[in-house]
Amino acid sequence: MTPPEAPTLTYAFAVCRGGALTALAALPGLGTGAPVRTLAAGPLTAVVQDVPAAGFGEEALRRRLSDRDELERCARAHHTVITAASALAPTVPLPLATLYLDDDRAREALGERETSLLTALGRITGRAEWGVKVYAPTGPPPPTPGVAPANGPASGRAYLDRVRTRQQSREQHHTLTLRAAERVHSAVRGLAVAARRLRPHGVEVTGKHRTHVLNAAYLLDLGRERELRAALASLRRDETDIQIELSGPWAPYSFADGGVTDEGTPS
Repeated sequence: MTPPEAPTLTYAFAVCRGGALTALAALPGLGTGAPVRTLAAGPLTAVVQDVPAAGFGEEALRRRLSDRDELERCARAHHTVITAASALAPTVPLPLATLYLDDDRAREALGERETSLLTALGRITGRAEWGVKVYAPTGPPPPTPGVAPANGPASGRAYLDRVRTRQQSREQHHTLTLRAAERVHSAVRGLAVAARRLRPHGVEVTGKHRTHVLNAAYLLDLGRERELRAALASLRRDETDIQIELSGPWAPYSFADGGVTDEGTPS
């Protein structure tokens, strides 16, 4: 007698429109042994995979995602499938651990979001996301003109003057770097169809030697990469007090919710 198959859940990676997606079947996905496949949901196509209910049920999933190594493995696998899909068709990424009881529940849930998903797909078609980060290097404060270094006896007033002047110098430097970051944002925003500011990273990510002053994502038409790189090269020559980093092209994670960008551009 053939033993019954273990119950499974439907894990959804992304939603696409059009494109030949059969190549995704070669991906391991989350490594469950089941193929990555497509699921028709009206005018949408979901990229999904069957996963064992025993390993991805509510409690099991909570344990899985609380393990740092397992969380990273799942996130990488999730991202790999989305990246592959976005290379084949316009793709809206779904959040990590998007799970449904079965295919019918997945179709029902996606049907409820059909309008917003189609809107997002229309916005990202023919476009890609790029990330720009701006950092301000940190270091010892510049020497204070007209104030002697504290290498000998000094009055309390002289000490307070040095402290006050150094603080003012730091504040002025920070203001200058923020203005430089705004010039970077303005230049890239002029090339993009949409932009989103993201939360800057803290010192635990950037390290102690630089401060994150701009973290932004931009949605650009395909074919504008050369203009983007040229604009940033020019900015790097002009804005010598900051460091500018470019990443991408990415699947449009920051523009996949069918909402409004932080710049107020309708989706």
